Amino acid sequence: MDTRRKDRREARLKQEIEKYRASNPKITEQFADLKRKLYTLSAQEWDSIPEIDDYSLRNKKKRFESFIPAPDTLLEKARQEQEHVTALDPKSRAAGGTATPWAQTPVTDLTAVGEGRGTVLSLKLDRLSDSVSGLTVVDPKRYLTDLKSMKITSDAEISDIKKARLLLKTVIQTNPKHTPGWIAAARLEEVAGKIQAAKQLIKKGCEECPKNVDVWLEACRLASPDEAKVVIARGAKSIPNSVKLWMQAAKLEHDDANKSRVLRKGLEHIPDSVRLWKAVVELANEKDARLLLQRTVELETYDNAKKVLNKARERLSKEPATWLTAAKLEEANGNTAMVGKIIERGIRALQRETGSVATCQAIIHNTIGIGVEEEDRKRTWVADAEECKKRGSIETASAIYAYALTVFLTKKSIWLKAAQLEKSYGTRESLDALLRKAVTYRPQAEVLWLMGAKEKWLAGDVPSARAILQKAYVAIPNSEEIWLAAFKLEFENHEPERARMLLAKARERGGTERVWMKSAIVERELGNTDEERGLLDEGLKRFPLFFKLWLMLGQLEERLGHLEQAKEVYESGLKHCPSCIPLWLSLANLDEKMNRLSKARAVLTMARKKNPQNPELWLPAVRAESKHGYKKEADILMAKALQECPNSGILWAASIEMVPRPQRKTKSMDALKKCDHDPHVIAAVAKLFWHDRKVDKARNWLNRAVTLAPDIGDFWALYYKFELQHGTEENQKDVLKRCIAAKPKHGEKWKAISKVVENSHQPTDAILKKVVVALGKEESSTESSKH
Repeated sequence: MDTRRKDRREARLKQEIEKYRASNPKITEQFADLKRKLYTLSAQEWDSIPEIDDYSLRNKKKRFESFIPAPDTLLEKARQEQEHVTALDPKSRAAGGTATPWAQTPVTDLTAVGEGRGTVLSLKLDRLSDSVSGLTVVDPKRYLTDLKSMKITSDAEISDIKKARLLLKTVIQTNPKHTPGWIAAARLEEVAGKIQAAKQLIKKGCEECPKNVDVWLEACRLASPDEAKVVIARGAKSIPNSVKLWMQAAKLEHDDANKSRVLRKGLEHIPDSVRLWKAVVELANEKDARLLLQRTVELETYDNAKKVLNKARERLSKEPATWLTAAKLEEANGNTAMVGKIIERGIRALQRETGSVATCQAIIHNTIGIGVEEEDRKRTWVADAEECKKRGSIETASAIYAYALTVFLTKKSIWLKAAQLEKSYGTRESLDALLRKAVTYRPQAEVLWLMGAKEKWLAGDVPSARAILQKAYVAIPNSEEIWLAAFKLEFENHEPERARMLLAKARERGGTERVWMKSAIVERELGNTDEERGLLDEGLKRFPLFFKLWLMLGQLEERLGHLEQAKEVYESGLKHCPSCIPLWLSLANLDEKMNRLSKARAVLTMARKKNPQNPELWLPAVRAESKHGYKKEADILMAKALQECPNSGILWAASIEMVPRPQRKTKSMDALKKCDHDPHVIAAVAKLFWHDRKVDKARNWLNRAVTLAPDIGDFWALYYKFELQHGTEENQKDVLKRCIAAKPKHGEKWKAISKVVENSHQPTDAILKKVVVALGKEESSTESSKH
């Protein structure tokens, strides 16, 4: 019973306590929620919170405020501290004024001393500076004269100079052959402003110390320009072996002829001076410099001669003697590794400066094999040629390949590299001659035959290209590449019957799937639908895993309007090629065209399951939803696509275009963080700049896109459309020229137009302009749909 009562009593007491605390909370509990929010405050907000001071009355001390005036004694004491003591007190007079009593210490007014120093300084500055009002106080005509004639008025300075003059006079009198004493005495008079006395002293110094170089140089420095030549001539006569005096004498001359004459005179007395030889070589013409250079290298040490030759090569880069002399110097000192580099640089310089190609070729022909092991020759020579090509020494690289081909006549790799070099930097004639020679020694190398035929075709000589390919048939009768090249030559030159005959022969000889595909393309061009279907059916029986044949057959059925048959073809193709993305996309597009959006969704979903992490399957799904007005579903799909393919440029580019315009800048920044160098993202950012009228930035980003992906025609079309709108005629021609040189083959809109039958033989510039028109129509339809 007691235990139960105790428990009830404690429970009741606890309830009462809780009830009391709920009705009367503590201060800390009342501010608990506010204290939890303090972590959101920034450092600046913390600093702005005022400190809590103690404002209680008990801690306040009253300041003593006195309204009593200062006593006279305090004022008198302050006055005495500010005045100067000008008389001795009686105690000091009693001591004769020679001692200061302990009871009295004179007061020094430091404030007055500082004010006095400032006044003196301001007076000195006013003598040499302008006033605040802008009116000068200096006589401009006599300014320099006044500076020179200024005398030292300080007693301390005058005393110091007198002491120094007396000391130096004692030095030069006791030891007249002591050169530093004469130089110091002259400089002392120069500092004191007595230039004439300084000249007299240094002149006596030259008489007393005629064999010292420093005293003559000091005399030359103190003398006037005309007198300096006389002084330095006397010095050179007294000390003919001093390089410093001859260099100083050359500096005093104003024209190169006189300088060279003085230096040559010095070389007569000091023939082994590097400084004099360097100076003479720099001033001499080419003919004289060669003789001087050879003499210098013979006389000097390795380091000095190397310095001279480096200078000579800078000034005489087109002189072979300088390069050969440098190579000889390195060889003589055991640096054989540098010999080849010097000769190579010399050859490149000779090519650039004088065009001495034959000389370079002769040097290479006679030196390239030196010091190279027989088993390393091919690798070493090819590496040397490629290095020369990178450095711009094209003729040197060509000469190396030419010599290598005399040793390795049957090496296809060397023939190919030499042909590529000629194609890039040579002429058509030189390339044709090289390829003819190449197929003579390597008749089984089909790539050499094809290169020769293509060059003839590009030059417009179709009969010669045919002749080369006919010779290639004889050399390599079963080469499919040769057959296809011959087909392309006839097909592109509007000879479809010749092309059909060639492909028929190729099929008879057991052609691969490419031959059957080309055969179907020819029939499609000629409009022979039945023949095209027959070839595709026969090709699929032979090569059921070649997806392009399935695509072509499905596209044939679509062109004829047989949509159900086309769908069956695509489905059959996917059974054989389930990883073929174009087949999945073609089937989904066909379902969408037949107004079967749900089936198109199912097809794309199945494609993504069988081919995960493929952005090319996500993008059509997003576009299909957007096209039919399901924007929310499109956004959800795009978010999933970016989760699965976070580094896909095409998805990020589409995402930038999908978001509202105010959010595109933020989205583009996110895209650039994920894939900075993706051309699709860069093109999308360029469009943003274009729409914002930032022409220069848009041009730079479009140029960057076509540089990164020159094979994608959509970017070239976008760039050309931009220049048509904002660029000059010159810019438009430049973009068109670059596009033709790049020969783009890919791009969503580019392929859609170039693959059309009527555009199969159109040149690149025509395709480009058609794609630009298509882009304009697409942009107009997009704008109209928004409004």
